Amino acid sequence: MGENAIKVTSATWEQEVMQAEGLVLVDFWAVWCGPCQMVAPVVEEIAGEYKGKLKVAKLNTDENPDIASKFRIMGIPTLMFFKNGAAVDQVVGAVPKAQLKSKIDALM
Repeated sequence: MGENAIKVTSATWEQEVMQAEGLVLVDFWAVWCGPCQMVAPVVEEIAGEYKGKLKVAKLNTDENPDIASKFRIMGIPTLMFFKNGAAVDQVVGAVPKAQLKSKIDALM
């Protein structure tokens, strides 16, 4: 886990994501997932660049299967956007940083 993105679990999900104000990006990932490892540094960079404007969280789907199934996460990495507690958009798979940034800018 980097220094900008926070780790969320089933125990902290409600407080960190659902009750958060503004835009939250959640990276649903797993240790064994190659594309997840590829997108991780991009997610961390975005967390740094949007610090104070965007909350970035990472959820390990193997450790927190209840949250993953609640949001019907079928493939990882899934980057899901929440705004004031509601899921507003998502991206599945490892995508270029520019594509993520344009989505974030559109949602803000």
